[in-house]
Amino acid sequence: MADLPKKTLGRTDAEVTTLGYGAMELRGGPNGPEISDADAEKVLNAVLDAGINLIDTSIDYGRSEELIGKYISHRRTEYFLASKCGCVPNAPQGSDHVHTAENIRKGVEHSLRLMKTDYLDLVQFHRSLTRDEFEADGALQEALKLKAEGKVRFIGVSGTLPNMGEQVDMGVFDAFQVPYSALQREHEGVIAKASAAGAGIIIRGGVARGAPTDWEKRAYYMIGSEQLKNRWEEAKLDELLDGMTRMEFMLRFTLSDENLDTTIVGTKSVEHLQDNIDAAIKGPLPADVLAEAKRRLATAGSAPA
Repeated sequence: MADLPKKTLGRTDAEVTTLGYGAMELRGGPNGPEISDADAEKVLNAVLDAGINLIDTSIDYGRSEELIGKYISHRRTEYFLASKCGCVPNAPQGSDHVHTAENIRKGVEHSLRLMKTDYLDLVQFHRSLTRDEFEADGALQEALKLKAEGKVRFIGVSGTLPNMGEQVDMGVFDAFQVPYSALQREHEGVIAKASAAGAGIIIRGGVARGAPTDWEKRAYYMIGSEQLKNRWEEAKLDELLDGMTRMEFMLRFTLSDENLDTTIVGTKSVEHLQDNIDAAIKGPLPADVLAEAKRRLATAGSAPA
């Protein structure tokens, strides 16, 4: 088992590994790569065998919740389970979200059934709404009821600018899942604000979904592959690798943010999973390399908003 570092997820009592597993890669077609049940079983158990103890999924992620329930529900005590709400159960992937009290409850109870568990450790609103949108049709209030009932332990949101600052000020969210990487540093400031307020910080997109090794892939948050490529090349980050792969550099850059509690990285390959673990065990970049990378990236257009 890997000796992965752990941190407390904000003001919660949960100790999570700094490398988490993003289960979107298990969604299958038509919006994702095909994966067999046997391979899904293999990678999910490899995640837990490696010591990773946070798994992030969503109703929106095709078969992901079903496969988690089918293959690792018997190991439920070994992992912190995070899913999403606002999604519509059984709707086609990419469908609009519905933020009513009825749909929030329907979604959580759907996730509980599929993943064969009595509770979700964290349920996150899958859209970065305004306060008025959270409250208009009782969505936030229903999530808090589910928390009071014990079906959900903590409430979070996939927060992005421009609404995330207001969400932090609301004081009700235990965690924020935020897009952030070396090439996408826009949220650096609001991440620090959320962490200072006691919220847990979950990073997504920390390796830009493979962009440093395959520029044809899009990153998570509103920036196309060509812009990412231009930022990398203008910053001349290859000069700072010193034997690291680009992917290792990206992951360790993300892990260097002191406000991060965990970063979720998805894969359907046990081999890629091990590469991620090996990089994460090395921890943050050396301080001088990090400082120089940030200086170069700021000049190239990747800086806090």
